[in-house]
Amino acid sequence: MSKRIAILGYGNWATTIAKVVGENVHKYSEFDTTIAMWVKPKEFNGRRLTDIINEDHENPRFLPNVKLPINVVAFSCLKDAVKNANILIFVTPHQMVEDVCTQIKGHVHEEAVGISLIKGMATKADGSASAISDEIRGHLNIDISVLMGANLAAEVATGGFAEATVGCIHPEHGEMFQRMFDTENFRINVVRDVYTVEMCGALKNIIACAVGFAEGLRFGTNAKAAIIRLGMHEMIKFIETFYPGSDLKTFFESCGLADLIATCEGGRNKRVCEAFVKSDKAMHEVEKEVIANGQSAQGPPTASEIYTILSQVGLEDSFPIFTVVHRICTRQVPASELKNCLKNHTLHQTVQSKEDSSSNSSGVSY
Repeated sequence: MSKRIAILGYGNWATTIAKVVGENVHKYSEFDTTIAMWVKPKEFNGRRLTDIINEDHENPRFLPNVKLPINVVAFSCLKDAVKNANILIFVTPHQMVEDVCTQIKGHVHEEAVGISLIKGMATKADGSASAISDEIRGHLNIDISVLMGANLAAEVATGGFAEATVGCIHPEHGEMFQRMFDTENFRINVVRDVYTVEMCGALKNIIACAVGFAEGLRFGTNAKAAIIRLGMHEMIKFIETFYPGSDLKTFFESCGLADLIATCEGGRNKRVCEAFVKSDKAMHEVEKEVIANGQSAQGPPTASEIYTILSQVGLEDSFPIFTVVHRICTRQVPASELKNCLKNHTLHQTVQSKEDSSSNSSGVSY
């Protein structure tokens, strides 16, 4: 029997993926051509968003002026969306993961597999955080892969060229996901390094916040380049510390360096944090002013979640950019503290004293 696909999400990225998958499934007999899409009950210009998607085949609230394939069918009920689905695509804000999983638990096909496109960390009531894939796997007991990359939704939706990385343990699932998502203009590479792919997608948003602060403070291009370089080091170090066993090559996939650059160049985390520097308002107030349609910047909450993880094991000082971004977002320190963070970053090696350098011809400590 052909595999039924359900997309759990309704924002600009979820809508973009609905377009990509909705067009792709016609190429392969293994997939059911009807794509279910869960859309939280919302209205737009006096009409229910589900009705607009199903009748007009577009999502004007989150992705205006982009037509969806007619085989994408919106459901307002989560349970109806996942009914008999063999493949679940998770594309909600990361704060909604636990609630979504709780609602569909017991209603998911026993042989279903999932893939997460969610960039962030799953948080619990006690303040702890974990990988989104672990959260979904723990709730639903299904195999979970991840897709991350330099994928600004509007560009992908309008046919701009982009790449993405699928992290997948099982080769047969990786091949299936590649068929689902890969197009001439949206190229998919599959690796087995799941946690590295996933965590890069979360951590790069923190670095984009730092670049936004730098923009607001009128730092130069050199300083912003330094933030990206130092931030990439912190991403690698964090993943190696908490999810050991990563493959360094994965950081140079679309999910790593490319996504970091794209987010620091044009993502909403940068825009929100640039505006935050120029305001005396709280982050959530600035976010409402900068981002339309009720969407959110995931960098500030992710910075808070990562800071909680670091503080629990006393590693705040080992990740200076992650730490200062959280403290700036919560106004514990002024944004100007970012410059001190860069000048005194742990990666800036110091020249040894003359006495210490006698056994090191370069005069630099390593």
